[in-house]
Amino acid sequence: MARPLLPDDLWATIAPLLPPHPPRPKGGRPRVDDRAALTGILFVLRSGIPWEMLPAEMNCGCGMSCWRRLRDWQVAGVWRRLHQVLLERLHAAGEIDWSRASVDSASVPAKKGGLPPARTRRIGARRAPSATSSPTPVARRSASS
Repeated sequence: MARPLLPDDLWATIAPLLPPHPPRPKGGRPRVDDRAALTGILFVLRSGIPWEMLPAEMNCGCGMSCWRRLRDWQVAGVWRRLHQVLLERLHAAGEIDWSRASVDSASVPAKKGGLPPARTRRIGARRAPSATSSPTPVARRSASS
């Protein structure tokens, strides 16, 4: 039997981080279960298939529903909180090798700003010659004709 994309212990960690469902006073189509939507999201992100090609046999809803849920959870900060929780769990289990960690400016902002960028020196004082004008003088009609 294949290993599930979303094991029970991982789901138990993720479920409390998810925002509550928004109210639906007008009814409408039943909402796809959060676990099923997350399974669909993981499948698409892991396999690289387009959202609209998510197999119906997975019972994850349509690809657009999964995409919307991914978008909504991103706005709600679910992924940032999940990343923090998973890092804490891995650290507590001794599963992170910090000697291989690296930090770049995309991860850590420069405090008090960084150094101002150096000025770019001009390398040419002359304008480039025109490609449309000819170096030969323009012929003029004489006034005597």
